[in-house]
Amino acid sequence: MNMEQIRYVDDAITTRHSVRAFLDTPVATETIKDILNVAARAPSGTNTQPWKVYVVTGQKRAEMIERVCAAQQALFQQPELAEQYQETFAYYPETWISPFIDRRRENGWGLYGLLGIQKGEKEKMAAQQLRNYQLFDAPVALYFTVNKAMGIGSKMDISMMIQNVMIAAKARGLDTCPQAAWNHFHPIVLDVLGAPENEELVCTIALGYADPDHIVNTFITPREPVENFTVFLDQ
Repeated sequence: MNMEQIRYVDDAITTRHSVRAFLDTPVATETIKDILNVAARAPSGTNTQPWKVYVVTGQKRAEMIERVCAAQQALFQQPELAEQYQETFAYYPETWISPFIDRRRENGWGLYGLLGIQKGEKEKMAAQQLRNYQLFDAPVALYFTVNKAMGIGSKMDISMMIQNVMIAAKARGLDTCPQAAWNHFHPIVLDVLGAPENEELVCTIALGYADPDHIVNTFITPREPVENFTVFLDQ
C-alpha cells in the first residue's frame, strides 16, 4: 500500500463522524450491497460471521418511524412505560465514573448548546431525542442483529463489521450515524423487521447523504491523544 492509499484510508476514518441531518437523496441499492460486501470482511471469532443486517427504506422505513416515534412520545408523557422497553444488554454502566461521565456530559451539552437548547428545556430536549427515531431524515436505516445463542464476543465481531460499514460508506461519499437509542424499542423494531425470536438488536445506523447546510453537522466530538490511552512496554 503506497502513501496515497494510506491517506485515503486514513481520511475515510478521520473524517467520519455522526451526522444528525440528512438530505432525502436516495441511496442506490447496489451501493448499499457494495458497502456490506466490503464490511463483511471484518474479522470474527473462528469466522462465525455472527452479523445479520436489515436494510430498511421506503414504506417499511415510514412504518418503523411511525411506530417507534409513537412509543417514544408516549414514554415522554408516561415515564413508567420504560418498564416495557428495556435493552437486552447493558450498553451503558449502571454507575458512571470519571472521566467517562465527563466526556458524556461534554458531548451532550456541546450538541444541545449548538442547537440552542438550554438546561431544563425538556420539551426541546424531547424533540431532539425524537430525531433519533426519525433517523435524522436519512433515507436508509440499517438494523444489525445477532443470534441470542451467541456470546459477548459476537457483539465485538459485529461491532467491527459496523465500523467497516461506516468507513466504506464514507469512502463512497455517504455519511452515517450509529445509534444505540433504538435498542430500547427492540420489540417494535424486530416486529416491523419480521425478525425471528432468536435475534437480538445490537445497533441501528442511519445512512445517507449529509445535509451540508445544517448546523448540527458541524458538531465534531474531540478525541483523546494517544498518550492518554496507550501504554508502551519495552522492558
